[in-house]
Amino acid sequence: MLRVAGTLALGAAMTGAALLFGSPSLYVPGIALMVLAVGAALWVLAAANGASLEREIGPRTVEEESEWPVALTARTGMVAAPGGELVDPLVRGSLSMAGRSTRRMRLAVTFERRGIRRLEPARLLIADPLALLERRIEAGRGQEVLVLPRIHPVVAAGGGDGAAAVAAAGARPAEASAEIEMESLRPYREGAPASRIHWPTVARVGTLMERRLLADSDSQPLVVVDPTHPTDEAALDMAVRAAASLCVHLARRGGCSLLLPGDRRAVEIGPDLGNWTAMHVRLALVEPSAGPPFARLESRRGAIFWVTACPGPPRGLERLQADRYFVGPGVARGRAAFTVAGCAGFALGRGRRRAA
Repeated sequence: MLRVAGTLALGAAMTGAALLFGSPSLYVPGIALMVLAVGAALWVLAAANGASLEREIGPRTVEEESEWPVALTARTGMVAAPGGELVDPLVRGSLSMAGRSTRRMRLAVTFERRGIRRLEPARLLIADPLALLERRIEAGRGQEVLVLPRIHPVVAAGGGDGAAAVAAAGARPAEASAEIEMESLRPYREGAPASRIHWPTVARVGTLMERRLLADSDSQPLVVVDPTHPTDEAALDMAVRAAASLCVHLARRGGCSLLLPGDRRAVEIGPDLGNWTAMHVRLALVEPSAGPPFARLESRRGAIFWVTACPGPPRGLERLQADRYFVGPGVARGRAAFTVAGCAGFALGRGRRRAA
């Protein structure tokens, strides 16, 4: 309104000067300025009165580099807008609102990095061509989207160790079945052996329950995420993508477990990917921190995939008794067993047993 008031004051001053000094030539610009200021203000106010802006966004979660839809719908009030623009900070550029009462914008946005993205609100600007008066309407304040790490294929580097790494989900040590100990009960999974059904519970509650065996979790492949001292943010992102990709790959081939920083126990991910959604979200929020404790991993029987953003294996990895694979970005330790998400995986063999 200051520019409108200034233009009116200038027009009034020129008209007053024309009256005071008897100069007819000042009437035309003075009156024109006042009419222009009043007309522009009335037009902008009429267009802004009842105007609206709606922004419809895609789901609350999206994978990196996947298209995420955004739709904007802008409507003016009583008349079409004299000028202005429709702006969304998610994209470069804008759409002109000049002479339009309705404007729509459809976008397909991609995010390059995982984590929470807080979206700046979209803006509808209604203004006159001389920018004397402007009205702004915002939409989407406080909106967020969680960007999940992208899933990449696991590619074996030929036969030998590479094939063993990719097929590790089905490789369960023979001694895992030598001794079966019931740890707890869980709902019966379709396809599980009938010998695991706990019939006393079925008779008591009428629901199929099966024994959950210690050997199940101990013999599954374990993916360990170690975000200790990453070389940079890009390296940590690559390591998280590699961990997510390994989890999906191994889970679909028989199941695996995932151990994240701060967790005391690994979370099992079955072939149906039942727990994967929650773990995928947690992987998106991984930050640099202390790695998982080695002491809780020494009894594992299944293969251990140690995924880190450090340039080399951490101390203590040699104490683990299971088959070990070191996975990291930009590492060079001879021929890789497999590659995934820009990271290379190297077979370290079984750990050394400590003397009794």
